[in-house]
Amino acid sequence: MIKTLEWTDEGVVMIDQRLLPSEEVYPVFKTYEEVAYAIKEMVVRGAPAIGVAAAMGVALGARNITTNDAAQFDQQFQLICDVLAGTRPTAVNLFWAIERMKSLYEKLKGEGLSFAEICLRLIDEARQMHDEDVSINKAMGANGAALINDGATVLTHCNAGALATAGYGTALGVIRAAVEAGKKVAVFADETRPFLQGARLTAWELHKDSIPVTLITDNMAGHFMKAGKIDCVVVGADRIAANGDVANKIGTYSVAVLAKENNIPFYVAAPISTIDLKTKTGEDIPIEERPQTEVTHVKGAQLSPDGITIANPAFDVTPYRYVAAIITERGVARAPFEESLAKLVNAA
Repeated sequence: MIKTLEWTDEGVVMIDQRLLPSEEVYPVFKTYEEVAYAIKEMVVRGAPAIGVAAAMGVALGARNITTNDAAQFDQQFQLICDVLAGTRPTAVNLFWAIERMKSLYEKLKGEGLSFAEICLRLIDEARQMHDEDVSINKAMGANGAALINDGATVLTHCNAGALATAGYGTALGVIRAAVEAGKKVAVFADETRPFLQGARLTAWELHKDSIPVTLITDNMAGHFMKAGKIDCVVVGADRIAANGDVANKIGTYSVAVLAKENNIPFYVAAPISTIDLKTKTGEDIPIEERPQTEVTHVKGAQLSPDGITIANPAFDVTPYRYVAAIITERGVARAPFEESLAKLVNAA
């Protein structure tokens, strides 16, 4: 299994996704500031992976606090959480993970544990979240595999595989589970401009797993749908609103509209932690604006003229009416999503 990130005594080890597929490099991030940098600069990316990385960053930061003064420890712990929360605004898993770590900290503090004991428990919690994510993805994959027919060709956008999670994947987890169930499945992967997660990461993952993959540019998707080459679409998500609106990598909305036009089911695979019932609709989801150079340059080579206006939103929102089903580890939600998502989130 691809190791996206892991906790070590030295620090948090992550595969540097910016260098794939040409190089597999695993730097060690030894401070919470370095983990925050890794999240912000997309060394690690994908909503579930960001959440686990943030939890590990909180644990790492707490371990490195040197004061024994309760007020100062509190102040520094809050700073750690604030810095990590400020890295990426759209993926709700980031905030979910930080809140889970903060809640545990407050609970342990109330129980009278020493700061050393608290830090050990925070480390255990972050490691548990890593292992939970892998189990969640496998359960999600099993639930979604039933929606993939034998012999199907699946279109996916961006990377929602092992690299976007602690392991196995969300959208690619569904595909992997279908293959493991004995189904013959092929994949069309959008390249996913401007960061090329599909070209660099999804194609790399699928090729390593010997799952047939055809790489296409983003503007080819409609052509292949109309030609009858695509049987369904499966994507991940960075935040799902209470009504079923889905924020995912920029270009997802276009794929969903094309799928609807061509009567192709559009599925979303995401853990329960990605569902944000406090966000009523997609209109309330903040959309991150990324650096202009991601559009103007590829691997340092400039593609566009100087002095022009550049827009680079990292995500778009797909309205719920384009979504056939949302696959989670607790089951598959269908419209009306206000009811089905709330039921899954609140399930014991």
